[in-house]
Amino acid sequence: MADVALKSQVGEAKGTVNVPDEVFGIEPNVAVMHQVVVAQLAAARSGTHSTKTRAEVRGGGAKPWRQKGTGRARAGSIRSPLWVGGGRSHGPKPRDYGQRTPKKMKTLALRSALSDRVATKGLIVVDEWQFDSPKTREAVEALESLGLDGKSVLLVAADAEAAVAKSFRNLPEVSVIVPGELNTYDILRCEFLLVSLETLKLFAGGEASVSEAKQSSKAKTAPKKDSGKKAAAEDDSEEKEGGDSE
Repeated sequence: MADVALKSQVGEAKGTVNVPDEVFGIEPNVAVMHQVVVAQLAAARSGTHSTKTRAEVRGGGAKPWRQKGTGRARAGSIRSPLWVGGGRSHGPKPRDYGQRTPKKMKTLALRSALSDRVATKGLIVVDEWQFDSPKTREAVEALESLGLDGKSVLLVAADAEAAVAKSFRNLPEVSVIVPGELNTYDILRCEFLLVSLETLKLFAGGEASVSEAKQSSKAKTAPKKDSGKKAAAEDDSEEKEGGDSE
């Protein structure tokens, strides 16, 4: 299990989150990530570009001059690709740029990107968001507390975190998506991935577990000191009783 630091909205350490290695701890496959990103950007192209051939350009039905006797080069149409205003030869036509990418390749690329963010400490997990209503000012304060001001951030907000998404979406350096839209390209183009603990469990398969911060371990060791004091007090009382008996 890989360990990720858990923080509060104001930047306080809350412990660590244990995430599964098969999702966040694999060796990133750069070649697969590149291929998936290229396919994703290609699919985003509209492909509506179009040019007219000489058959589609208006005009040019009549031969501009006779074949011989003028001294000019022979011409059959004023809409030849050689003429200004003529048709375009071998020009772009509407097409689909989509590439078929296997599901296993997409999964491997996504897990590689998540593992890379964990390895570079680019995954920031917040225990719980404290947004009662959409407030961009509070979102700016949260980024400053987490040390993310001025950084490119990808915020993954669940449907139940609507106030959080609305608070961050006005910030130019923050991109907001839902867990179902998490993809390799958006993770790689942003320096940090910001999620809440509950949202992290959605795409971690519910296997994320929390280890408490160090303060809790101190609290557990405190009773030992009291027991030591009690033992010392009992020893002193026994010595006093022994002196009285003498």
